[in-house]
Amino acid sequence: MAILKGLWSFLVGVKDFLVLLLMLLIFAAIFAGLNYEQDAPALADNGALTIPLDGYLVTQAQEIDPFQLISGGPTAGEIETAKLISVIEAAKDDEDIDTIVLDLDGFLGGGLADVQDVGNALAEFRESGKTVVSFATAYLDSGWLLAAHSDEIWLSPLGAVFVQGPGGSQLYFGDALEKLNIDINVFRVGTYKSAVEPLIQNAASEPAKRANQALVDDLWENYREDIAAARPQAKLADYVADVPGRVRAAKGDFAQAALAAGLVDHLGSRAEFDREMANRVGEDEDAPGGYLSTAYSAYAASVQPAASGDAVGIVTVAGNIVDGEAGPGTAGGQTVADLIGQAVADEDIKALVVRVDSPGGSVMASEQIRQALIAAKAEGLPVVASFGPVAASGGYWVSTAADTVFAQPTTITGSIGVFAVIPSFENALSDLGINADGVQTTPLSGSPDVFAGLSDTTREVFQLSVEDIYRRFTGIVAEARDMPRSRVEEIAEGRVWSGAAARQLGLIDRFGTLSDAVAAAETAAGYEPGELRRAYVRQPKPLPVQIAESMLSPDKAEEAHSAADLAAASQRAQFTAALDDVMTIADGPALQAHCLACAAYSPRTVTKPLPGWLEAARAFLD
Repeated sequence: MAILKGLWSFLVGVKDFLVLLLMLLIFAAIFAGLNYEQDAPALADNGALTIPLDGYLVTQAQEIDPFQLISGGPTAGEIETAKLISVIEAAKDDEDIDTIVLDLDGFLGGGLADVQDVGNALAEFRESGKTVVSFATAYLDSGWLLAAHSDEIWLSPLGAVFVQGPGGSQLYFGDALEKLNIDINVFRVGTYKSAVEPLIQNAASEPAKRANQALVDDLWENYREDIAAARPQAKLADYVADVPGRVRAAKGDFAQAALAAGLVDHLGSRAEFDREMANRVGEDEDAPGGYLSTAYSAYAASVQPAASGDAVGIVTVAGNIVDGEAGPGTAGGQTVADLIGQAVADEDIKALVVRVDSPGGSVMASEQIRQALIAAKAEGLPVVASFGPVAASGGYWVSTAADTVFAQPTTITGSIGVFAVIPSFENALSDLGINADGVQTTPLSGSPDVFAGLSDTTREVFQLSVEDIYRRFTGIVAEARDMPRSRVEEIAEGRVWSGAAARQLGLIDRFGTLSDAVAAAETAAGYEPGELRRAYVRQPKPLPVQIAESMLSPDKAEEAHSAADLAAASQRAQFTAALDDVMTIADGPALQAHCLACAAYSPRTVTKPLPGWLEAARAFLD
């Protein structure tokens, strides 16, 4: 017994030591953060602002997890679109900035609407008489679209331009779940409500394929039109039609093939590029061989909107819509509703813009956000909706409260439909020799019974519930869009539309960016466009998160990646995101308005769980 007591005391001592060590590390980081003085941005005469895009372009970035940073785990590489655009706009009016350098070596992409918004900002920067130069070892679709808005595109001699076009595979788990003997009970309304197909089939249905093909065709046509306007010398159609033939004609040299097709202007290594930039803007005395440039993180920190005065409030609905509270990058119904309430209570805010980039999710959370917007309107605030890359299902639901809806032609929207998913395990348990039995007082006692399987009565109740919510959804849309319910039902049924098609169908009001939506909100509030400041209504960041973000200044892209590396990384991220979405549906509420297929059009990073020991430490400290 004494030995056991001694061992227990030893283990408790080890635990206390580890917790103490972890807390010391945290307080050391806090102390360093509080005493950290950021250098002013280094400016050169006619100098360059280097913008390293590493990871994904997103509407709202997730918070960096300080515990994950301490453990050396992966952190989300995400760049917020609105912040990036504000930096480019500030540089356009900055006499000390003559050139922007886009470092795209680690850029994995973003939603097409967001990428086009940044491209438009770069075009305006160039129209002011300034220069944009891009460099990468490899360009994928989004990266090359951004680079197309440059005066010069540089490519490593070992690199390639790998434009794939929208589309690709989606995971289907029907056969796997059948082998596991897990029954997925699905209740839905609508021919095109394909969100649940990955859970019950091994391939897409023909209606879903036709709808998705029409969607990607619209996106591809818009992409090509954007390229034709920004870089008319590029022979994109011929290049993508026969990439192997083009490469063979260039004697197997991918970079030379891209150069011959007019996709890039110069081939050169990173060192050669840096030397050329040094000749143009001056050498960096602290980094021999490098060019003098403004640090992106410091410059971005200096671009801060006014903190007082009349404003347009901007509330973001980004990521999956879930019940309760959630951090940035996920739209918690309670969290977003509270932020809208804060905007209403702020006397400086004269109008409200809700920026939506979401494939939907919980019906109840979507309705909670919609009701909060209706309450804001009742208090006299004009409400304008601005769609990002995706505003579908629940994302469209929340926007029906807006007075005016803006979207881009490449926005993914619609998906007006509802479903419920309930797994049951009666067959899997039976295979293990486990059976379920019990007693009831009503036909619905113990429902839904995931052990014995769903009864006919339970199935009928759930189907009626889905039909009821669908009827409410179409009714909300009919009222908001001032169209007959019968017309809404024709274009609903869960079908996904491009923004271009959605405008023709009457699902949106106008094409435009977030800036256009802000201007419309100002006008609705009785002000001139540009008269009000922008006030982003957000959750305050905890101090540890602020410190973690300051430790990861994005002033340099990750190491060079080949086209194959970037494509593989993008596919791995999409695979992880697809699994995350399936788990979100499986773990979420029974009733959902969610467009599972839409997630591919608004890429994001899914962070891995923390190591067990650090998760336990965090739980202990919480």
